[in-house]
Amino acid sequence: MPTNTSVVTEFILVGFSRLADLQGFLFSFFLTVYLLTVAGNLLIVVLVSADAALRTPMYFFLRNLSTLEIGYTSVTVPLLLHHLLTGQRRIPRSGCALQMFFFLLFGATECCLLAAMAYDRYAAICQPLPYPLLLSQRTCLYLAGSAWACGALVGLGHTSFIFSLPFCGPNAIPHFLCEIQAVLQLVCGNTSLNELQIILAAALLILCPFGLILGSYGRILATIFRIPSAAGRLKAFSTCPSHLVVVCLFYGTAIFIYIRPKASYDPASDPLVSLFYAVVTPILNPIIYSLRNADVKAALKRTIQKMGPAKI
Repeated sequence: MPTNTSVVTEFILVGFSRLADLQGFLFSFFLTVYLLTVAGNLLIVVLVSADAALRTPMYFFLRNLSTLEIGYTSVTVPLLLHHLLTGQRRIPRSGCALQMFFFLLFGATECCLLAAMAYDRYAAICQPLPYPLLLSQRTCLYLAGSAWACGALVGLGHTSFIFSLPFCGPNAIPHFLCEIQAVLQLVCGNTSLNELQIILAAALLILCPFGLILGSYGRILATIFRIPSAAGRLKAFSTCPSHLVVVCLFYGTAIFIYIRPKASYDPASDPLVSLFYAVVTPILNPIIYSLRNADVKAALKRTIQKMGPAKI
C-alpha cells in the first residue's frame, strides 16, 4: 500500500562538519589547493594555445585535460569553501542535481580522454611513419569531441536517472558533494536494480577505456623492447610516465568508488577517497606534466621572455 511521504526539496552536505575545530584550517587548505589547481592548469592551457612548438596531438589532449581539471575542481571546491566558511551546508535539490551532472560529465570525459591520450602515445611510438595521418587535426578534434559528448551523455543519463527516484527523507548526504553513491543512500525503497544499473554503466565507462589504455601500453612496451639501444628505449618511453601516473591515480580511485555494491559504501572513508580524485589529482596534473617535461618548461621560458621589458 502507498505510504505518506514528504518530497525532499533540499539536501544537507555533511562534509567535514564533524571536524568543528578544523574548519578554519580546512578552508585555508582547500582554498590554497583550489587556487594552485586553477593557476597551474590554466598556465598549461595558455602555454599550449600560445606556443607553436606545443601544437601537437599530445599537447592538444593535454590542453583538454587541463581544461577539464579546472572544471572538475570548480564543481566541488567553491561550494565546499562556502560550507566551511559559513557553516551553511544546505543545497537545493536542483543544485545537487546540477553538481552531480557536471561532476559526472568531467569524470566520464576524463575516462575517455585518458584513453585518447594513450592511443596518441601508441601511434607516436608504434606507428611513427603514419602518425601524422593517424593523429591528424581532424582526428584529434573527433576524439576530444567524442570524449566530451560521452561525458555529457553519461552525466545527463545518470543524473536524470537518480533524481527520478523517490526521496522521502532523511536528506543528509554523508559527503562533501552530491556524489552518486552517497545520494543513492537516501533513495526510498529497494534500490538493488538501480544499483546494478549504475554499477554496470560505471564498469562499461571505466573498464573499457582502461582496457584500451592497457592494450595500448602493452603494444608500446613490446615495441620499445625491440629497440636495440638502451638510449633509444629510454627516449621512446620518456613521454609515457606522466600519462601513466595520471591514469593510475584517476582509475585507481574511480574503480574503488564506483564498481562495487551500495552496501559497501563507507561514509567515513569514501569521501576521503573522493577528495583525492576530485581535489588532489587535479593539482597534480600540471605538476606531473610540467616539472618533467622539457617542452613545457621551454615554452614557459619563451613566454616569460616575451612578457619581459622590451630592450631599448
